[in-house]
Amino acid sequence: MISLNPVTIKKIKRFRSIKRGFWSFVILSLMIFFSFFAEAFINSRALLVYYNGTLYFPTYTTMIPGSVFNLGYEYETNYRDLKKKFETSSNFVILPPVPYNPYENDLKLNSYPPFPPSFKEKHFLGTDNVGRDILARLVYGFRTAILFSFVLLIMNYSVGITIGCSMGYFGGKFDLIFQRIIEIWNNVPFLYVIIIIASIVIPNFMILLLIMAFFGWIGITWVMRTMTYKEKEREYILAVRSLGASHARIIFKHIIPNTISVIVTYAPFAISGGIVALTSLDYLGFGLPAPTPSWGELLSQGWQNMEAWWIVSSVVAALVTTLMTVTFIGEGIREAFDPKLHTIYE
Repeated sequence: MISLNPVTIKKIKRFRSIKRGFWSFVILSLMIFFSFFAEAFINSRALLVYYNGTLYFPTYTTMIPGSVFNLGYEYETNYRDLKKKFETSSNFVILPPVPYNPYENDLKLNSYPPFPPSFKEKHFLGTDNVGRDILARLVYGFRTAILFSFVLLIMNYSVGITIGCSMGYFGGKFDLIFQRIIEIWNNVPFLYVIIIIASIVIPNFMILLLIMAFFGWIGITWVMRTMTYKEKEREYILAVRSLGASHARIIFKHIIPNTISVIVTYAPFAISGGIVALTSLDYLGFGLPAPTPSWGELLSQGWQNMEAWWIVSSVVAALVTTLMTVTFIGEGIREAFDPKLHTIYE
């Protein structure tokens, strides 16, 4: 059993009382849950196939060739065609609400994409300029962006908090050396580094993550350095130091837990920053390689096809909704966890 500190419980209850932040948290959590199980809602594979007394679950299994269903080919089954074939038999196919994957080109005879939204064809937000479903690419692109932001947050916080606390705690030459290192690091043009690396190798998820983490830890480092400078002079730190506590114990058991409100407050804004950074790089063409679902790539398509209003309006609405909910969560956490707003001095 996990037992929470009464002060922490009070802060959580305070956050729940801030309706805008709490409901934004609920909406964002549902969006993340939906995106991580997107294959069950948006996918060209069927959820269930009943064929000659046997049940098949293609969504989360290996590829099932068409020959299994007597279609006469060895590549993956086209489940939309299979459903039409089974209409006059006792066999049946259950498809997801959006029966397209984000990489699939759905083209029409004597017509060129992008195609407008169509409920009949289940392209609820239309298609892009090569016939791929916009809704599928939005949802899978959100999953990529939010996963990228969370991993980047963990990497930046792991490095930044450790170095920042060490700078503030030890001070002296250690602090001066790292200050100079950070000042040099800040002057390295981040975008130029991306351009140079993209010209040498095709950037993938891990390469972009490492590059952004290479520069992204600086912000939280300065914050933690300042907070540690303040905390290390307080009476409780002097008391545990006089009792013989080690430096590592003082930092990780006392200083960091007492600065957790600052760490938690900055986290939502760091996540939104990661989403915007990845979207911007994809828009400029230095992000994830094609055909990876990406909001930035959709924005670029919307700019190039202004007459296809459904492309740019869909991705802008998704961006605004996501960034707004993350911002409201950050504001709610800051208000709930800020001790200055809820402390009475006697």
